[in-house]
Formats: sequence, structure tokens, C-alpha cells
Amino acid sequence: MTARLPPPLRPSSATPPPRRHAHAAREQHLHLLRRARAHPRRHPPRTRPPALNHRRLRLLPRLRPPPPPQPRALPSSPSFSRPHVFLFNSILRSLQPGPDCSPLPLFRRFLCLGVRPNRYTFPLLLTCLSSLRDLRAVHPQVAKSGFSRDIHVRNALLARYAACDPDLAHAEQLFDEMTHPDVVAWTTMITSYKNRGRTFQALATFRRILAASVAPNRVTMVAALGACAAHGAGTWIHEYVQKQGWELDVVLGTALVDMMEADGVRPDAVTLVCVLCACAHAGFVDIGRKIFHLIVQGEYGFQPGIKHYGCMVDLLSRSGHLDDAFSVVETMPSQPNAVIWGLLLRGCKAHGDSQLSEHVMRRLVELEPENASHYVLLSNLYAETGRWQEAEEILQWMKKNGLRKDAGWSLRMLGDRLLSPKFDSPKLMLPIQGSFVR
Repeated sequence: MTARLPPPLRPSSATPPPRRHAHAAREQHLHLLRRARAHPRRHPPRTRPPALNHRRLRLLPRLRPPPPPQPRALPSSPSFSRPHVFLFNSILRSLQPGPDCSPLPLFRRFLCLGVRPNRYTFPLLLTCLSSLRDLRAVHPQVAKSGFSRDIHVRNALLARYAACDPDLAHAEQLFDEMTHPDVVAWTTMITSYKNRGRTFQALATFRRILAASVAPNRVTMVAALGACAAHGAGTWIHEYVQKQGWELDVVLGTALVDMMEADGVRPDAVTLVCVLCACAHAGFVDIGRKIFHLIVQGEYGFQPGIKHYGCMVDLLSRSGHLDDAFSVVETMPSQPNAVIWGLLLRGCKAHGDSQLSEHVMRRLVELEPENASHYVLLSNLYAETGRWQEAEEILQWMKKNGLRKDAGWSLRMLGDRLLSPKFDSPKLMLPIQGSFVR
């Protein structure tokens, strides 16, 4: 027997409700969650799924109002009997350090509910503390929980003592109790000494880190460079940076230049090229302009060379200051080469300036008339802007004068041999300093 289909539903005579937008639905959902937090039920059901509580706790950062929350706004009466430590960590992650929002009442409440902190709890909790009094109250709990030897908890505790203790007495005691402090702990102490004007202690601590055979990182060097000018140790640290072979980024390079200026030592041309190059890749236009103008004014005892101009053109072209980059090229004391024009061309193509791109390409053709790639780029530019006749004329002129752009080709390894489409048979290629020779 064939099963009968259910009868079709009758159309409702009532007017369908207007369709809400997703934004309005989300606002109503957040409003209900705020009401649930403000008026918790006296006898919450114990059968609520844990995942529901997890989702509520994840929404706490969105529900936090713009000003710092007051202690009464914290969910000190959770609606679950045995909360997971993940929920407590989620609440801590949403808090901000401040005197009006101490997480200690919430921490004690969760301890009473049987929550056992893990290795992620104390770094989050310590970050929320802003007073030395609260910090000294949490420190015994760290030791009692058995996480005092954890490297992340220990460094977080040291960082908060260094931030909250005016005379660094507690931070120094905790640091001295460490058997083998890592580079993070050493850097914390050096930075704290430097920020409080105790440059001698900062420099002495830097010498201690070297004696302890702990390799400093870039953050350590920046803090040490800031403390060196008052004691004439800038040259020594500069030599250490060069010996390590570190590439100067914006932060380290700027700190090195500032230290040399305060120490009465002028940075050389190579150092400033590295700093300008770092500014170009990081997009620090103002810092690069300031350093370049000081070089032009002769503050460092020499005039900018073509590498300094190239770094400045690259910095301005990358950041979209194409007119300023073109002015730098035009005001160069020497003739700009193809590399300088190529840097400006890359910026023009990246920011869609076809008019300046055409001018730059014509200058490249004048400098290197035998380079077929310049003509191809110019022809492509005409084609992109709809100037098909001019693009065809350039290609015909290249064909008439015998200019051909080399086609791309690839290499394939076969054991100790390289197979190339340019060769009829495999030839033995020997690697020498990153290249291959026959």
C-alpha cells in the first residue's frame, strides 16, 4: 500500500512578521545576555550543558562596557557548580589591569568552588594586577599551587614586581632567587633599571648576562643601548652587535643611532644605510625622513651616497609618497642609475600611477637602450592604458632592431646533475657559494 502524503499546510492568514536584519538579531541576543548577567537566577539548573557556559564566557569581552568594569560587574556568582578552569582563564583574558577592577575576589570565589589553577591561569591573573599589595597576596598562591618553578609563571611574576615595585626591591629578591634565569628575566631587569634611571645597574646587569653565557636578544640590546650613553659604553655594545652579525631593524638601529648621538660617537655610513633600509621595509617614514635629513645637513660628518638615496627612494615609494620620491631622485647630486629608477618604478606600479610610470620607463630606456625588458614594460603599460597603437609601435621597433627579451627557463636536479632546456644533455654542475658552474 502506498503511504499517503500529509496534506499541504494552509497559508496563514496572519501578516508575516517583518524580517529582522542580522545586526538587530545580534543586538537583541547581546541584550538578553546582559540581562542574564545582571539578574542571575537564585536556583540555577545544574543540568545546563558545559558548552553553553563556555559560549557565555567567550562573549564576556564583547559585553564589557568601554570604561573599566567595576568589581560588582564581575560575575562573582557563577551559574555553575563546578566550573572548569578554562572558564576562569577566559574571564581573566577579558579583564584589563586597573585599580578599580581587582580580580582577587573572583579568584577567591573560584578557589572556593574547587577550581584548580593551571600554568596558564597565573600569567593571566598577574597581568591583571596593578598594585603591589595584590601582587604580594597572589605570590603565596603561586608557590602553594606548585607553579613557582614554571618559567612562564616565574617570568610573569617578575615582570609584575618590576612594574609595581617602585624601588625594585621585591623584583631584585625574586631575580636573585632564580637558579638559572633566562633571557626574558635578564631583559626584564635591564629594562626596569633603565626605565627608572638606574643606568649603572642596567649596564652592570648586561655585563652579568654575558658572563652567565646567556645570549641576549634584540629587546635586551635595545634596553642596554638606552643605558649606555651615560657611561660611555656605546662603542663596546656597537662592536658586540657587529660581532654577532645582527641585521639592524628599525628599533635596534634607531636605538643605536640615538645612543651614538648621546655618547658623542657618530654612526658611520654603513650603519645608517642599514637603519634606512630597515625603515623602508617596516614603513617608518617619519624616522627615515629625520635620519636622512640629518645626513644631508652633515650632522654625521659625511654627505649621503647613492645607497642612502636609494633607501630613501625605496622608503617613500613603498609608502605611496611618489612625488617626494621623485623629488629625491631629481635632487640627487649624481646621475641616478637604473636601480634608483627601478625602485621608483616599483612604487608607481604598486600604487597605480601610470603617468609617472611612463616617465620613469622612458628614463630607463635612455639609460639602458639595449635592455629589451624596459621596452616590454613600456609596451605593457601602453596596452594597460588602452594605447594599443603605441604599444604595437614599440614591439615593431624592437623586432626591427633585433631586441628580444630572454625567455624564462627553469632547472631540474637529477642526482648531482642539473637538467636545463638550454643544453641537449645533462651536464655536471658544481655548487659554489649558492650558484652553479660547469
